[in-house]
Amino acid sequence: MTVSKSTKILSLGQTEVDVLVSSRDLAVEAARAAYDKKAVDVRILDMRDTLGITDYFVICSGANERQVRRIQEHIEEKMKEKGVYPARREGVRFARWILLDFMDFVVHIFREEERLYYDLEHLWQDVERVDWQESA
Repeated sequence: MTVSKSTKILSLGQTEVDVLVSSRDLAVEAARAAYDKKAVDVRILDMRDTLGITDYFVICSGANERQVRRIQEHIEEKMKEKGVYPARREGVRFARWILLDFMDFVVHIFREEERLYYDLEHLWQDVERVDWQESA
């Protein structure tokens, strides 16, 4: 399991401490952020045993380019709060398929039509799904 460092503020004494956050927890947080912005069919795929270059894919859809951008912005905002930033962004200009590469996990935000066309879930149909809605 990959672990990232995140700085948190504790309420007792307002002391900054480094907290280790797993890539799974960050992927779940990204999925929740997407869901907060009304993303459709949010899924997390466990890629650890399959791909070798990232631990998780977070896949979601928006109805139009504006919503896709809002989802992207909100995910980045939530990750920034944890001190985590994407190493790379792709597709932001046209907002039909935005890819946010956080290294330990990758977020794919599709416009619905592009998601149906590229069908990543079918391509990776044998990998385990993470039940993020019940994760703490």
